[in-house]
Amino acid sequence: MLAATSWAARLRHGLARTRAALGGGLGALFGRAAVDEALYAALEDALLAADCGVAATRVLLERLRERARKERIAEPQALRRALQEELRRLLAPLEKPLDLARARPLVVMVAGVNGSGKTTSIGKLAKWLQGEGKSVLLAAGDTFRAAAREQLAAWGARNGVAVIAQAAGDAAAVVFDAAAAARARGVDVLIADTAGRLPTQLHLMEEIRKVKRVLAKALPGAPHEVLLVLDANNGQNALAQVKAFDAALGLTGLILTKLDGTAKGGVVCAIAQQHPVPLLFIGVGEGIDDLRPFRAADFAEALVD
Repeated sequence: MLAATSWAARLRHGLARTRAALGGGLGALFGRAAVDEALYAALEDALLAADCGVAATRVLLERLRERARKERIAEPQALRRALQEELRRLLAPLEKPLDLARARPLVVMVAGVNGSGKTTSIGKLAKWLQGEGKSVLLAAGDTFRAAAREQLAAWGARNGVAVIAQAAGDAAAVVFDAAAAARARGVDVLIADTAGRLPTQLHLMEEIRKVKRVLAKALPGAPHEVLLVLDANNGQNALAQVKAFDAALGLTGLILTKLDGTAKGGVVCAIAQQHPVPLLFIGVGEGIDDLRPFRAADFAEALVD
């Protein structure tokens, strides 16, 4: 069972489709007899097929060619190891731990389009925070969708975490009440859910900006983290979401979800190259413990394994 395996095995499973796009785990590509133009061309096609994007693919190939010249790499398997190292180098700027000590309560505002796995990720993040010894309070700020409040309440019950919600009303009012409650109760972390929206829905983007302003009024310095949840199945569209939400909100981090073997994770490379917002967490399954901090070395190893 996947749930009983190590995190490394879960990550490898989550990147299965990405490796398939890279030539079946790269075995077919690096099983060639020599490092030549045909191999570089095949690598380019494979990286693009894995959703790495044109810019990141170009950078990776340029770095590989330069290393091959400097280190006189002639064996395909040596080039494979070099690719793994260059992937780690490309992704390293995305690796950043969540600073849990910068404020109390630490206010984390979470955004994302409908269907991205936002509310589920909040539930999993609450579980991870509890594992770090932190008390958590949830704010059901997605007042546009009744099911979102119910879903968050279910995650709260599952984790033994209180949820501040209103049967109806303004999202800003909910998060204002939640901020006051978090301070009064001495909670370590407040996570505020917000309504799912497309970045093209300008009136809704203004609403989420209002939520951020209200949090700042309720608690000086809040929100301390503004996270965007991305669905790994969205490919290059995820990069467009990062750019749009960052322009509207000033993102401090990302959560990549649904990396469960059915999605391609190469978009992480595109984000690293074109709009490097820290990738704080990745989710590789449906289990409550399947959200973990992003580690560039682990990701690169699982990708090229």
